[in-house]
Amino acid sequence: MLATIEPGAIFKDNLPLLPPIDGVQRIDLVDANGVVIATIENQPGKQGSLAVYHYLKQCFGGLDTAAADHGLAVFAEHTADARNRPGAHPNVDRLIGIAEGGEALTIVVVAES
Repeated sequence: MLATIEPGAIFKDNLPLLPPIDGVQRIDLVDANGVVIATIENQPGKQGSLAVYHYLKQCFGGLDTAAADHGLAVFAEHTADARNRPGAHPNVDRLIGIAEGGEALTIVVVAES
């Protein structure tokens, strides 16, 4: 497992501390029944979220309460914004839900072919 970073208060300052996402096509989030409930594509506007979820997979192996709490710290100011504007940051909203007792998810990293 990868060691966790010590996230700062600014998301764009945390991003360079995360492992690169080169070669990652997308991430699928899978529930306990094996159903893909969300996908994060490697495309502009989603690459920050992709990097965070990719990092959480490497550090925690999946998306449980501990991983969600840490992910919220990495998202920094976006976490506060997501709490104030539900729906504005769906990938942060998902972490909030898990941190507050929601179902743990499996993170599947899909490599570019």
